[in-house]
Amino acid sequence: MAKVIARAGLCSRREAERWIAQGRVQVSGRVLDSAALNVTPAVEVLVDGEKLPAAGPPRLWRYHKPAGLVTTRRDPQGRRTVFDDLPEDCRHLLTVGRLDINTEGLLLLTNDGGLKRHLELPATGWVRRYRARVFGPVDPDRLARLAKGITIGGVRYGAIEAKLERRTGANAWVTVALKEGKKREVRLVLEHLGLKVSRLIRTAYGPFQLGHLGPGAVDPVPKRVLMDQLGDAHYRR
Repeated sequence: MAKVIARAGLCSRREAERWIAQGRVQVSGRVLDSAALNVTPAVEVLVDGEKLPAAGPPRLWRYHKPAGLVTTRRDPQGRRTVFDDLPEDCRHLLTVGRLDINTEGLLLLTNDGGLKRHLELPATGWVRRYRARVFGPVDPDRLARLAKGITIGGVRYGAIEAKLERRTGANAWVTVALKEGKKREVRLVLEHLGLKVSRLIRTAYGPFQLGHLGPGAVDPVPKRVLMDQLGDAHYRR
């Protein structure tokens, strides 16, 4: 049941499981208390008393997240979120992964919980690319050694491709590419090398690029491009 709700684009599969546990989902007039239920398209499903929308084909959008926004639907501290910034017709979408409040750049959005999960899995193998403006002495050899992975505070980080792009006075720009993407990984690793990160921009997520998309702008990924990247079977599932 959780998978059906996620496919309709209301929330992620994990969030759907919480909704079911909270008694917010009905199937044929019966309130569910477990997600362990297979349903057919003919069955009426209600979420918070509203009929579950029909699931369309999976779609993807590129969004240029500005710095200063939290990647969550609601923030307990009352900070502005990406959903406050998005156009009204995009506020129902799901974010693929997260960017922390001070990180800007490419954030993918989708209408499909199954697609969200697929794109977030490390097994998918898509590389996340960043540009970081840093203050401090940049040692290209230490950056190169990150390709073997690094352990910081007992946490193991996988292979990272990091290179000095250019120096600008007391600052420098460093490019970083990684597949795993643990919480605040780029900042923590660069700070471990003695570099203070003053700006961090995600420029790519897998084959999808930030390009010239302006801050706050949203742009749909063409269906043909999405099909080419995911495969026709996955797109039409």
